[in-house]
Amino acid sequence: MRAFLASSIGVACTAALALPLSLHSAPDREARADSAGGTQSLPLLPLGADGPGGGGAGLGGAALGGAARASGATQGVAPRKVRPFSLVGVVWDDPAARLRGQVEVRTREAATGAWSPWRGLEALDEADAPDPDSPESRGGRLRGGTTPLWVGDSDGVQARVRPQHDSGLLSTRPASLPSGLRLELVDPGHESGSDLAREEGAPTGDAATRPPSARPSGDDPATEIPAERDPGTRNPSEGPSGQDPSSQNPSRDPSAELPPVSPEAPQPDPEDPSASPEPEPSDLSPGPPTPPSLELPEEPPDTSAGHPYTAPRPRIVTRAGWGADEKLRERGHLYTKTVKVAFVHHTVTGNAYTCSQVPSVMRSIYRYHVESMGWRDFGYNFAVDKCGNIYEGRSGGVTKAVQGAHTLGFNKNSMGIAVLGTYSSKKPSSKAVKAVAKLTAWKLGLFGRNPSGTTHLTSAGGNKYKKGTKAKLRVISGHRDGYNTECPGGALYRKLGTVRGTAARLQGR
Repeated sequence: MRAFLASSIGVACTAALALPLSLHSAPDREARADSAGGTQSLPLLPLGADGPGGGGAGLGGAALGGAARASGATQGVAPRKVRPFSLVGVVWDDPAARLRGQVEVRTREAATGAWSPWRGLEALDEADAPDPDSPESRGGRLRGGTTPLWVGDSDGVQARVRPQHDSGLLSTRPASLPSGLRLELVDPGHESGSDLAREEGAPTGDAATRPPSARPSGDDPATEIPAERDPGTRNPSEGPSGQDPSSQNPSRDPSAELPPVSPEAPQPDPEDPSASPEPEPSDLSPGPPTPPSLELPEEPPDTSAGHPYTAPRPRIVTRAGWGADEKLRERGHLYTKTVKVAFVHHTVTGNAYTCSQVPSVMRSIYRYHVESMGWRDFGYNFAVDKCGNIYEGRSGGVTKAVQGAHTLGFNKNSMGIAVLGTYSSKKPSSKAVKAVAKLTAWKLGLFGRNPSGTTHLTSAGGNKYKKGTKAKLRVISGHRDGYNTECPGGALYRKLGTVRGTAARLQGR
């Protein structure tokens, strides 16, 4: 994501503001029961200029008319009590519209009633988005939006969007804001498997065990997937007859198995912009459903692989492990020919999370990407937390070349890895850096890539490389290498040399 340090912009209020006693009466977009999570979508309305907090953000700010909205008046949401949520962002109707304004939010902690300082959100400006010619972009569901911010358990919110002049300075004659501005409040819900994330200092590898509370009730499912033993017999992007491997058991998520892979085997041409997602398996099952595994254990490299340089597969928490609701995403999967580049990102969701909260963070980002931004699924292929835990992101199979929505113009033949947090100035943990190295060494090794090398990708269009440009990129690149953005943050970007060197050593180079 475009980097923006989600830091305090104002001074914390010294007194609690009075809040309405009733919840917002406007309908939410697919708000669900607390246990399943949901999204409250509140319209941003023009605000008066003289209320508390300034800039039209006060309780007393009167809503202005449509003319004020068109002229670029400050828009926002006055302080209010809302249903519980943990992640907040702002979206608007047109994904191509640029938000020339300053977006700020503050939230009320549910446990204490204390209000946070004002914190800023930055517009994505398509930096993280599906490629323009992809089926995901042609669905008509995409919206513009900001980076979301993880705020933890909250029950009150206030927001303001103050227009800016063309120069970026606040002006008395501000630019117009995009239409359809809405504040998105995401409740991640509560799902089993949320304790699979390990806190810093917790045992890893064989010494780590999953608590019984992580297991679903009823029959205990398999909790680990054995490593593939013959990587040279199946295409990473196809199952039998070109179908997704999950079609062999319609009730099983494709991430629950690791089929043998052969990254360079021929497949349908994914460069064809008219290509459709591979079909989802039928809902008819020949037998009882098999629960998906909650994690893939660390496994040694397969010495019989077709490529001479391979690395162990690191432990990966699957989508089932972090509680992904598979009914949210679009059916089917998009695959590309191979994986040539791993783009490293930071999520800019802030660093105020514990690793035990990460399954909730993942569910929140997933819901924001799908319901709020209009993407088909979680944008990144993988995520890494500050304790070094690795999470499966976009559905389709961790060994496969799954097309994501992470680096506009270069989503084909690449993968996106997001380190959870904001790393513009804060250094990423050594555990996170090592986890990125382990993940890239393994996944790039499946496709015969040298983590210390360079390669070429053809741009589908962006602000750094025009459509059709053949760009020379490092095999492990930062988001900023393919798009003019500050992502993955200066502090994380400076660690990519360490990632490349460690990944190459893990491959035996």
